[in-house]
Amino acid sequence: MAMNLTHKILSAHLLSGKLIPGEEIAIRIDQTLTQDSTGTMAYLQFEAMGVDRVKTKKSLAYIDHNTLQTGFENADDHKYIQTVAKKHGIWCSKPGNGICHQVQVERYGVPGWTLLGSDSHTPTGGGIGMIAIGAGGLDVAVAMGSGAYHMICPKVVAVRLTGRLQKGVAAKDIILEILRRLSVKGGVGKVMEYVGDGVATLTVPERATIANMGAELGATTSVFPSDEATRAFLKAQRREADFTPLAADPGAIYDEELTVNLSELVPMVALPHMPDNVKTVAEAGPLKVDQVFIGSCTNSSYQDMMRAAAILKGKRVHPDVSLVIGPGSRQVLSMLARNGALADMIDAGARILETACGPCIGMGQSPCTGAVSVRTNNRNFYARSGTASAGIFLVSCETAAATALAGVLTDPRTLDTDLTVKLPEEFLINDNLVIPPAEPGQEDTVEVVRGPNIKPFPIGKALAEDVSGAVLLKMEDNITTDHIMPSNAKLLPYRSNIPHLSDYCLSPVDETFPARAKAAGGGILVAGANYGQGSSREHAALVPLYLGIRAVIAKSFARIHRDNLINNGILPLTFADEADYDSVAQGDILSLPGIRAAIAAGSEEITIADETSGRTFTARLPLTERQRGMLLAGGLLNYSRETAN
Repeated sequence: MAMNLTHKILSAHLLSGKLIPGEEIAIRIDQTLTQDSTGTMAYLQFEAMGVDRVKTKKSLAYIDHNTLQTGFENADDHKYIQTVAKKHGIWCSKPGNGICHQVQVERYGVPGWTLLGSDSHTPTGGGIGMIAIGAGGLDVAVAMGSGAYHMICPKVVAVRLTGRLQKGVAAKDIILEILRRLSVKGGVGKVMEYVGDGVATLTVPERATIANMGAELGATTSVFPSDEATRAFLKAQRREADFTPLAADPGAIYDEELTVNLSELVPMVALPHMPDNVKTVAEAGPLKVDQVFIGSCTNSSYQDMMRAAAILKGKRVHPDVSLVIGPGSRQVLSMLARNGALADMIDAGARILETACGPCIGMGQSPCTGAVSVRTNNRNFYARSGTASAGIFLVSCETAAATALAGVLTDPRTLDTDLTVKLPEEFLINDNLVIPPAEPGQEDTVEVVRGPNIKPFPIGKALAEDVSGAVLLKMEDNITTDHIMPSNAKLLPYRSNIPHLSDYCLSPVDETFPARAKAAGGGILVAGANYGQGSSREHAALVPLYLGIRAVIAKSFARIHRDNLINNGILPLTFADEADYDSVAQGDILSLPGIRAAIAAGSEEITIADETSGRTFTARLPLTERQRGMLLAGGLLNYSRETAN
């Protein structure tokens, strides 16, 4: 039977289950990655599992998020990550080596392998032909300990690319067009598999851009074939031995299909405050701009930087614009420094940032009050930049560079610039900021260093026979993990301190929520559609758990956040009839009588009594047998301990 590429890779890694959409499967994980924003908690959880050494082919810990060191907290977390990684068989990429997804593609990604990462943009690895999936830190910890990851088998969508991009139109415009068509919910429960003649016209960095931002579709992951472009990229990284040709079989079957004619695309822009709020640059108009950022894990490759440098060379950034540029890796930065492109950008008036996530996560470079900030990153959620009043507009590097010069949102096709960038036959290789783990048998010689900011994390309790509580907060659609657990420069240093973070939970929605939740001793949350979209940060489940939240009732959930809720023993219920959402008010007392027995019996229909209004309604709770066991036990850690005995 002809197979698509997704099923080829999944079947080669399948440990249990069948590749039928909606059924639970377990796959073997070849590689894992963490970053310092989520990694500290993931390694605390890994230690709690009692596993001496990771069982993957290669696990990597990147330090690329919390690099702004204004106190001891971030540096302490870095020390903890480096020492715990060394002890347990994990390679550690130190600060300054680059953004995890950029470095992973450059130096470690292997076509046909699986990658699980505690970052929602882990699917960037799909650009090199991997099945690369973002997950919560606990899922990654379990995968490091057992090599297995449990997931719901996704549908596979063939995204057929035809034609060739015009000059000045970029890979970023492809994924923005797909977001315009499908929305931030359009990829939920799906893998976006790229096929068609247009694929061969895209380089690995361009494919990685598309796969990276596929996370904004809500997709499980995105994947490109491994072809001659992949071979050339790996050869230039001195990794040709990692190359394997991979593609779908002729006549492969897909669940859905979407066609994008690259020749017809024009420069696009996502307007605030959602990545699917997309228009053409021409439609958005010559909007006056205050700040431009070129970088992030979406657009910080050598090819991206060279195109931006070509546009900036010999010109001057508009006096009203602050231009900041963040190359994605030390490899990219070093090559720009050696070939003169870095000087071209500096001479034009650009400020050069560290090779880190930076502005994308609000870690520095927050724009001024009411600013228009044009950026090449992947998310423009409300207040994510660190300035709530600012509007973030997402574009390609070419559009960003042209805009920085003009001072207004500008179509790069209006410039007479040669944007041809030939990828080097050999990249500059220097991996001396990657620290190897201790050799097997030498683990006991490594002392794990824990600073005073690292606090114990909450662990769920076994599910009670009945659950009840007040609706502490009622929310609208598309509440992101940035809403649930803000991740700005002031809070990122406390990623290993759940008690401190609890004072800020859901504060962008209602600043009184933390105090009210603590006073009530916990309760229930109600939300609209796509609750928990965005980052994979497990803190968006851990902090509500700490505050006593036992259930969230929503119209629908984002995949990773739903998994994180289950992993931590919080019930993720959906309204059977979305009209019931309107009938529930904040402050209502809801009760779920017999919930433990219902879950144990495998019931997917849960009756909820609104004791305030006197009415009842039905919620759905579809679970696999394993997920039922996890909720009954109070979360994945408890369940793993129970099933191990």
